[in-house]
Amino acid sequence: MRYDFDRVVNRLGTHSYKWDQMEKLYGSKEILPLWVADMDFESPPAVKEAIVRRAELGIYGYSFGEEGYLDAIVDWQSRRHGWDVSKSWIAQSPGIVTTLSLAVELFSEPGADVILQSPVYYPFFDVIRMNGRRVADNPLVIRNGRYEMDYGHLESLMQGGAKLLLLCSPHNPGGRVWEREELLRVGELCRLYGVTVVSDEIHADLALPGHTHIPFASLSPEIADLTLTALAATKTFNLPGLQSSYAIASNPELRRTFETRIKTLSIHMFNHFAQDAVEAAYREGGEWLDQLLAYISANLDFAAAYLEEHLPQVKVMKPEASYLLWTDCRELGLDIAGLKQLMYREAGVAFNEGSIYGASGEGWLRINVACPRSILEQALERFCAAAAAYVK
Repeated sequence: MRYDFDRVVNRLGTHSYKWDQMEKLYGSKEILPLWVADMDFESPPAVKEAIVRRAELGIYGYSFGEEGYLDAIVDWQSRRHGWDVSKSWIAQSPGIVTTLSLAVELFSEPGADVILQSPVYYPFFDVIRMNGRRVADNPLVIRNGRYEMDYGHLESLMQGGAKLLLLCSPHNPGGRVWEREELLRVGELCRLYGVTVVSDEIHADLALPGHTHIPFASLSPEIADLTLTALAATKTFNLPGLQSSYAIASNPELRRTFETRIKTLSIHMFNHFAQDAVEAAYREGGEWLDQLLAYISANLDFAAAYLEEHLPQVKVMKPEASYLLWTDCRELGLDIAGLKQLMYREAGVAFNEGSIYGASGEGWLRINVACPRSILEQALERFCAAAAAYVK
């Protein structure tokens, strides 16, 4: 491989949200963090070079979006996902969660039901509740070792008046890459009941070998007309600190409403470094991404095999996308506090405790495997050794 993903990069003392808060959040500086979803790998060389060039300017003034940046987005979506996007459909946003929150504010009424499908990325709950709306939960069901949608219950929520759906595609934390037929079924229900869809597709580029992400808005012009798609290069190329994302909507009224609110809040300006970094990533980062996905896939296989050998009571839901491993620890018989005690105090590791993704996540842990294999192995060793005390 051209890129060395086994190399350990010391991130301590770099204001790292992931690494430099262990004592504050979990009580010890010695805890290994495999939680928040950024990667312990350097971004592609072309990205680093683009950022260095911007830094060397020495003047960090206001920036605007150039055509090359928009062209890079259009080209990337076409090459990687077979989605033909017009530059005029693209709206700037500082972050995916910002897009979700504004969409809840703009496309639902105060006190209204907004649909999500738990277990799901916890800010989905926050942006609904903190905007004065109600969570209409359409829980996913486990069939054949993976999550599937409950379409009957989903339709009942729409029949009950819910007019906005927050779709997580690919799914976080379960790692599902929704198939065309599944998405079409959702789309037809949304068309039937006049439901707007905000599709969070930040993990789109991280579909693992053998799986293909299908943009929800690419299914048909009619489905695109009711969809706002939230996207970013940040998860793909490890750029979350640059605070850069974008939304795509072919429906001019939907897009205009969103852009007007973005400008009203004056959050439409570009980070000085983000535009060049994203353009470099999309134009020159494809090979790096392909090798990253191969490495992540191997890490996932390693983690699953290690747990099967050393702690078979813990079962994994092997993801079809991303570097997040959703892990069923219910056979350990621990409640929420017990799992936290096991992780932070006894094993010295920080995974994400599952109940933050909804009630159906209780007893589960989310493990971020986007790190050198040596760190992953050390964390699993610690966890399995500590968890052995709970095996009956």
